[in-house]
Amino acid sequence: MRVLVVEDEARLAELLRRGLVEEGHAVEVAGTGEDALWWATEESFDVVVLDVMLPPPDGFEVCRRLRQRRIWTPVLLLTARGAVGDRVTGLDAGADDYLVKPFAFDELLARLRALARRGGVERPPVLEAGDLRLDPASRRVWRGEQEVALSAREFALLATFMRRPGQVLSRGQLLDATWDSAYERGSNVVDVYVGYLRDKIDRPFDRRSLETVRGVGYRLRADG
Repeated sequence: MRVLVVEDEARLAELLRRGLVEEGHAVEVAGTGEDALWWATEESFDVVVLDVMLPPPDGFEVCRRLRQRRIWTPVLLLTARGAVGDRVTGLDAGADDYLVKPFAFDELLARLRALARRGGVERPPVLEAGDLRLDPASRRVWRGEQEVALSAREFALLATFMRRPGQVLSRGQLLDATWDSAYERGSNVVDVYVGYLRDKIDRPFDRRSLETVRGVGYRLRADG
């Protein structure tokens, strides 16, 4: 396995490099975000071990730029910040997994093996369907160049559609993905919020991207 280690703390970087080499892996080390972007863009790796707390650009931004460049190498974030918000930020930036410092080296190896088995599957940080774009990290939505303001629930529902463009989703699937168990299956809340979305992302732009599939549910057109 070929691994890119991105860590600005020289002692930890060397420990990681030595440990991975002893396990039979080929390792390159980058000490800054800019170096990481160069290595990951110019060379091929099976996985990137990416520290969050780097001199600008930090690990979140490095990951985001890699995905914008359509580089899908699996990324494992290393972070001393275990707060949920930080983990969410990293995953929304396009990371595949995270490990909180301090960590056991055996766990790092196991996570790297799992990521290498998964391979570089395309995971764009910004979801797109035609000229409709949704950024999970910043929680913003655009139709073309115009930003569209959505409530938290509208945003969550649209994100569910945009992760499966062209697929028919039943009301039950949408309810499970966007609401909690307090809502009954017979509730018309899905229909109500689909209507809200149409009023914001379709009708003002003379579009019909959210389609009703009679007797089944709804579908977001893949072309937006």
